[in-house]
Amino acid sequence: MEESGKKEKQTILSGIQPTGVFTLGNYIGAIRNWGKMQEEYDCAYFVADLHSLTVRQDPAALRKQSLDAFALLLSCGIDPEKSLIFIQSHVPAHAELSWILSCYTQFGELSRMTQFKDKSAKHADNVNAGLFTYPALMAADILLYQADLVPVGADQKQHLEFTRDVATRFNNLYGGAFKIPEPYISQTGAKIMSLQEPTKKMSKSDENKNAFITILDEPNVIINKFKRAVTDSEKEVCFREGKDGINNLITIYSILTGKTVEQVEQEFAGKGYGDFKLAVGEVVADKLAPVRENFKRYSADRAYLEQVYRAGAERAAAISARTLAKVKKKVGLAAR
Repeated sequence: MEESGKKEKQTILSGIQPTGVFTLGNYIGAIRNWGKMQEEYDCAYFVADLHSLTVRQDPAALRKQSLDAFALLLSCGIDPEKSLIFIQSHVPAHAELSWILSCYTQFGELSRMTQFKDKSAKHADNVNAGLFTYPALMAADILLYQADLVPVGADQKQHLEFTRDVATRFNNLYGGAFKIPEPYISQTGAKIMSLQEPTKKMSKSDENKNAFITILDEPNVIINKFKRAVTDSEKEVCFREGKDGINNLITIYSILTGKTVEQVEQEFAGKGYGDFKLAVGEVVADKLAPVRENFKRYSADRAYLEQVYRAGAERAAAISARTLAKVKKKVGLAAR
């Protein structure tokens, strides 16, 4: 993602679907680190609203959730002066490149995608073409901005490999059009587990509201959820196999305080689980307080939000247009 007059940095790109308020797992595992990357990388972050259409959405709710997700990214420290931040559907090049890449994708490749199989089973009444070709749109998202690095979780590794394969195939046919992106593995992220079933990943779709923390939860709600967190019948605060609930709480406390696991174990040596749960809850509530306050401020200033997402869309359109024009020329589409 090049812009004249700037020293070139590696480009890192990531998007998040507007499926409601982010969880503590989203925050620790990804979004918390995005703000920190802005000094070292040329960052592009977007609200992936087109991707959300593979599941039936309430139109008014989707519009609100998309704007809320945009405001939450700003609230978590994404600075529009340092990073490119935009809403995916505001940049038509994503859909255009997705179609072109679909024409260079084999049916068998898409059929092997495990996420397609999982989501087809989950939404058996709506197995649509968009769900099937989802990886082509994700590839377009990445390749339009010539991303060097893409933060990926375990559930997205296959899609990044697909992106690399399609980009390599295209480059071999037509010469270099795309950078081949590499996975970005965060050194400070972690998978945060459910507070009620600590062998499962924390998810806001969990029917048990005590199982997850959202980043907009009030302090008393956060603390009470941690007090109810499932642990084990022992009393020692230590990280070891079989202590999934305590291991999860230690991970959260360690990341948010910057302390090592050993330091956490020493801090709570001789103390009970009650003291430890309260401490974790207080640290989480304290760390999320600025996010909650920022979100209230941004949500109340619709004019500012519109200004930022429109400016982001213009900048994203200009950057993506260069890649799209190159691709169109290579495949033989007539110039305008």
